[in-house]
Formats: sequence, structure tokens, C-alpha cells
Amino acid sequence: MYRNGRVMQARTCAGALALATLPMWIGACLAQDASAASSSTVDPAIREKIEAQGRRIDAMRSKMAEQLAELEQMKRELASQEVQYNDLRKAIGMNALEEARGGSAAVAGTQTAPPQDETPGTPAPGAPPAQASQPVVATRPVGKRPEQDDRPPEVAPIFDQPGVLTPKGKLIIEPSYQYGYSSSDRVALVGYTVIPAILIGLVDVRQVKTTTQTGALAFRYGLTNRMELEIRVPYVSNHTDTISREIFTGTAQDNLFTTSGKGIGDVEATLRYQLNDGGADKPYYVGWFRAKSRTGRDPFEVTSDCVTRCLENFTGTGLPLQSPTGTGFYSAQAGVTWLYPSDPVVFFGNLSYLHNFERKNVSRNVLGAGKQFLGDIKAGDIADISIGMGLSLNEKASISIGYDQAFVGRTSQNGDSLPGSARSTLGQLLIGGSYRFNEKETLNVTLGVGVTRDTPDTTITVRVPITL
Repeated sequence: MYRNGRVMQARTCAGALALATLPMWIGACLAQDASAASSSTVDPAIREKIEAQGRRIDAMRSKMAEQLAELEQMKRELASQEVQYNDLRKAIGMNALEEARGGSAAVAGTQTAPPQDETPGTPAPGAPPAQASQPVVATRPVGKRPEQDDRPPEVAPIFDQPGVLTPKGKLIIEPSYQYGYSSSDRVALVGYTVIPAILIGLVDVRQVKTTTQTGALAFRYGLTNRMELEIRVPYVSNHTDTISREIFTGTAQDNLFTTSGKGIGDVEATLRYQLNDGGADKPYYVGWFRAKSRTGRDPFEVTSDCVTRCLENFTGTGLPLQSPTGTGFYSAQAGVTWLYPSDPVVFFGNLSYLHNFERKNVSRNVLGAGKQFLGDIKAGDIADISIGMGLSLNEKASISIGYDQAFVGRTSQNGDSLPGSARSTLGQLLIGGSYRFNEKETLNVTLGVGVTRDTPDTTITVRVPITL
């Protein structure tokens, strides 16, 4: 009976291997076997079976240890892959893009919640209990999120004022070329009328065609991340054709009078400063101040012709024998440029005021008459306003369209307005495009079309900023 009882106990122990409480039961069985062995002689068959069960249990324990080691290795590989994944997201800016759009949270640091029907710490049926509780450690994001770029967005520049400032310590050299053409007709009635539509006297008709080419070299240097200094040196070439008939002579033949001139223009210096931190649906403001010299040849230095064009200098309408390359006045201009990004376009504009300083004791050279004293001359101030929008076509190309309008005041002599001077309005429609060859070179092309009669008919500007 005892041996049958031993056999029943061994069978019971063998059937209990499928239970979850295998280690505790094995300890109890071994204790019973040791007690039974001490009380009587153990059957060799039963002992061999018990030893075989023990060897299988040891094999299962070693296999469990190997699986736990593999699990730990898989956890470490998963953590390494999460770090690499977060680094890749940071490199391509996906985190900043998701945060800007109110997207999902960062992947690092998150952990999957256990199913509702399972309680943490409770082993699944048929699984061995854990040897020790493993603390759950949340992985931290590696590195830091890229700083938000507070610089204004870059668009195809169509005005004189760029929207993106030069970074600190960077130097940009910008060669540019501008071609402008303008034509105007002038009719002067010299005489008096007896009745309406009947004129007693002469009619002076003139056609003036002017071509201006300006090559410039600009240097921009970033003093800080918000401030830059620009110096621009232009070289101007002018050519003017005037077609008219001599007045007081009764001739019916048109005469062509041509003047031209080339040389350095007026050198300019501009200081720009970004006033605020803009962003998505937030405007950027850039304030700037420009000072213009009169290094170019001004209109008062060239000699006026009053032999070919004037009849005994009675009319005083002599034209210069050489075209000037500068304005002849020192100027100071202050303004503010604003940019408002609204995906997928960027709206921008500019508001400025230019003041021309008065020149004292001005004289001009008259052919055959020497110096002619003019007194104190002050050119009219200019108020300018412009507005436009830019659209990025892809990562390299963008287009812009805008409108610029300037209001020019009257010119005064000795404190009084000149009789022949009038206020004028200059309006220009601007269309521009930009293409970035690489990180250092960009091509900007702008086409300007005159809207008012006083504005040049056509203006084409090509800029190639190069970052050193």
C-alpha cells in the first residue's frame, strides 16, 4: 500500500507540472520524497523518475533564464531604436511640425498601457511567476528640441528692402544689375489765343527717351542675429535722346539732341534691425535707416547747352551736355518693413519717408555764359508705401507680386517753390521670382511696370546674393 501511495504521489507530482505554482509544489514534493526515503528504502524506478523530473525542471529553469536574458536584450535594442528614431525626427523637424499643428506628443517617454482584463503584476495562466518585479523606467528624450526660428520667412525680394536679415558674423555680397527705360512727351504752347481753339504763336513739342543702366555691388554683414549693416556702391550709365523742333525759328524739321554719362553713383549705407519675434500668424517688423551721399556727378556740375538748344538764351530751356549720375543732394530715409506669414503665402509691405537736405549757394555751368547762380535749392521729399505677397513654389523657387507708390514733393529755390515744379506720384507694379541654387547662392529677378506717366515704363532688376 505504501508503494502504491508513493506511486500515486509521484503521478500527482508529474501532473502538477502544468500548474502555475510549479516551483512551490516541487519543493513540497522533494520534501515528501526525502521524508519517505528516510523512512524506508526507495524504489529505484521511482527514484529514477524523480531524478528525470528534476533534470527537466532544471532545463526549464535554464531555458527561462535564457528567455529573460533575450527579453532584456530586446528591451535595450528597443530603447536604442527609439533614441535613433527621435534623433531622425529632430533632424528633419517632424517634432516642431507636429507641435505647430497641434499633433501628437513625442514618441520618447510614452509607454503602452496594459489591457483592461489584466492587472499589472499578475502572471498569465500557465506562465511561471516572475522571479523579481521589474521596475518600469520611462525613457527620456535624447537631446533637446530645435530652437524655434524667429527670423522672418524668406520670399522673392521685389523692393529695395530685403525681408530676411543676415545672420550674425555672416557676410553677403550681392552684385546686381538694373535696366530702366522711360519715355515722355512734352508740349509747350508759346503765344496767346484770340478765340478758343485758335492759337497765335508757336508750339514746342518734345519727346524724351531715357535709358538707365545701373550696376551695383552691395555688402551686407550681420552685426547680431537681429541687426545688419549694408553698404551699396552703384555704377550708373545714362543715355537720353531728346527729339524736338526749335522754337521761335519756324522750322518744321525735328532735331535730335543726345546726351550720355557714366560713372560712380551715390553710395548708400543702410542699418536694419528686427524689432520683434514673429511666428506663425504673427507679423515680423524690421526697422531700417538709410543715409545717401552725393558721390555721383550731380546735375549742377554738368554744363548746360544754351547755344544749340537755346536761342540767345531767351528761353532758358537749355539741356545738359552730359547726363548726371547722382541726385546732387544728401538724403536720409527711415522706414519699417513688415512680413506676415499665412501658409502658404507671405504678405509683406514697406513704409518709408526720404528727406533731401537743402544745398546752399548752388550754381550751374552754362555753355558760353559761365556760372549761373541759383541760390539755395532743396529737392522735394518722398513718401513711399508698398505692399505685396510671396508664394513659395517648392524648396528652391518662389514668386512675388506687389505694388509700390511714391509721392514726390515740390522742389524749392530760396525758400519758394519753383514755378515749373509740381508734386508727382510714381506708381509701379512689381513682379519677381527667386531661385536658390544652393545654400550660398540665389538668383532674384524683378520686373517693374510703370503705372503712372512719371514712372519709368520698364525696370528689370537682377540680383545674385552670395553668402561667404
